[in-house]
Amino acid sequence: MPPAIPGDTRGVKPARKHPPRPLNADTLWQLQRLGGLALSPDGRQAVCTVTTPDMVLNRSTSQLWLLPTDSAAPRQLTACGDKDGQAAWSPRGERVAFVAKREQQGRKDATPQLYTIAVQGGEAVRHGDFAPGIDSFKWLPDGRRVVFAAWVWPGLEGAAAQNKAHKAWDERKESGYATSEAYYRHFDHNVPMGRVLHLLLLDLGSGRVTDLFEGTKWELPRDAAGNEVYDVHPDGQRVAFVHDPAAEPLQGNRLALAEIDLRTRRIRALADDVAWDFGAPRYSPDGRRIAMTAANVGLRHTAPTQLAVLAPGAGWQLLAAHWDRSVNTPLRWAADGHALYAAAEDRGRCHLWCYRFADDEVRAVHEGGWVQGFDVAGDTLAVLADSATHPAHLLARDLASAEAGAPRRLERFNDGLLAGVVFGETREVVLAGAGGEPVQMWLVFPPGFDAKNKHPVTHVIHGGPFAAAGDTFSWRWNAHVFAAAGHVIAQLNYHGSSGFGAAFRDSLIGRQGALELQDLEAATDWLLQQRWADAKRVFATGGSYGGFLVAWMNGHVAPGRYRAYVCHAGVFDRIATFSADSYPTRPKDLRARYWEDMAAVLAQSPHARAAHMDTPTLVTHGAQDFRVPDCNGLAYYNTLKARAVDARLLWFPDENHWILKPQNSRRWYVEFAAWLARHGGAKLAPGTAQSARP
Repeated sequence: MPPAIPGDTRGVKPARKHPPRPLNADTLWQLQRLGGLALSPDGRQAVCTVTTPDMVLNRSTSQLWLLPTDSAAPRQLTACGDKDGQAAWSPRGERVAFVAKREQQGRKDATPQLYTIAVQGGEAVRHGDFAPGIDSFKWLPDGRRVVFAAWVWPGLEGAAAQNKAHKAWDERKESGYATSEAYYRHFDHNVPMGRVLHLLLLDLGSGRVTDLFEGTKWELPRDAAGNEVYDVHPDGQRVAFVHDPAAEPLQGNRLALAEIDLRTRRIRALADDVAWDFGAPRYSPDGRRIAMTAANVGLRHTAPTQLAVLAPGAGWQLLAAHWDRSVNTPLRWAADGHALYAAAEDRGRCHLWCYRFADDEVRAVHEGGWVQGFDVAGDTLAVLADSATHPAHLLARDLASAEAGAPRRLERFNDGLLAGVVFGETREVVLAGAGGEPVQMWLVFPPGFDAKNKHPVTHVIHGGPFAAAGDTFSWRWNAHVFAAAGHVIAQLNYHGSSGFGAAFRDSLIGRQGALELQDLEAATDWLLQQRWADAKRVFATGGSYGGFLVAWMNGHVAPGRYRAYVCHAGVFDRIATFSADSYPTRPKDLRARYWEDMAAVLAQSPHARAAHMDTPTLVTHGAQDFRVPDCNGLAYYNTLKARAVDARLLWFPDENHWILKPQNSRRWYVEFAAWLARHGGAKLAPGTAQSARP
């Protein structure tokens, strides 16, 4: 019997019907998560990563699945690895390469290595054994080599020397991290001590590794999280890449674009301008142009990321310069080179857009929800998109008929599990915020909502601040899980949120907390005018910058307005937060450095108003959080305890800025609901597996 296809109900007897149930944390952690979409060269098949959580084992595994873009059923491609990912089709489409750590042929990978597997199936083949590991890669057109990124010791020559150094590093007994670098940590990990991120070549047949940057000053950006920072020319002779041109790499530095000739190793500058930040290079199908992103950071550091195109030797130019939206990466060319595709946020949604060179215009080709990934090949467009009421679906359509009919859905991975889940209504409203400007708010109602009854109301404030609450299915702060206990959930896109234009985004610089609080208070006033809102049970919760705003509210809003707060990974002390990985950019947001203008920094720091903080607060934080170090959460909690304010702490020694392990996430959701229930909110959502322990 062939393996079962998740969500494929053909030939399966219908299960016994159960009463509909709201979404809870346990169900959330049973859903499979799709990512890493890539189309075959002919567009007839897609490959994606399907991640399956396991609450009992407290871990997740990721395998690759093949999904034909016609009506054929999906097929699992890999099964042996724990974290198979970064799938990419070979140039002829007969193999899929991916990065994984596996045990194979009596050898267990200590670091991620490159594997290929035939599309027809069979065993995956490891190519090479480079001890520093493979961070990301791209195929060369010959199908015999790949270019990849890896953290290497810059002073060593040859792969053997790198392997020897890595072995010595693994066998060391000390744990100290010593550095003189300004850029030495990112998000939840230190930059590998003494190493830099280089581009290398791997010959798949021999396993030979060649460092393209060996003996030079060149390196890729230290926060490069994938292969979007470099691209291979269609002739296979050149690679364009992004780099930091400054003498000392630093987070927040503007980036430049260069190109290396693989035969001569000569490197030439392509785009380097003190006023512009460049990224995401992508060669056109004919190799004559390079699409890229460009942001005018000389104008302001929050400048939107715009589409641009470069013709080597002829300079670069902006595309659709009139379009006031910031594009996401990656970028994709149409097969004929006449158009570009990119995702971009727009008023609480993230659409897929197409830019056409012929008319210098941008139009949406996939609207609604939130585009999490996409690819274009041949005449096929594939999109991975979710919405507030479902996790990501994989969809495909023919570009020749993109205007007619709905796209085809290629999978049903979570349909069976979600068939018994009932979601409350999601509603979008607009109200007058700071300065009378319109601000958007999303409302999520509990299942079975009755407007005749009074309901607790809870703000769930997004982070960033240059982000947005929207029509998307969140794994970490799922509004439907919060609403299931009977709360009406409000998610406000306050001043500074992305997707509402550059002026709106830039408005909070130098006065953080001020406009956002006016927006939040206006939203609360609007909510309290609704007949279903219980004025005695209003709560505010938030994470990251949303956590900052919750702490800000505690010091600036009179006690009693909000019954209780939840602050996750929030900034409490602007000066202590100089320990964060983002310390170079935060003074730009504040328009002040604390040693030069202490008053301006304190005016934007919640801890300066500690004497006014009297509202009960649940504080949650992870010790591996380098974006908002946990000294903030601990200091906030300790301050509240010292002031005899009702407070509770949930601290995770093994989590970063996000709570990612299944059992830790469940405990977080339970503590969240229990805290609100303790302070007058509705009871825990039914079906939750555990209650908050003292």
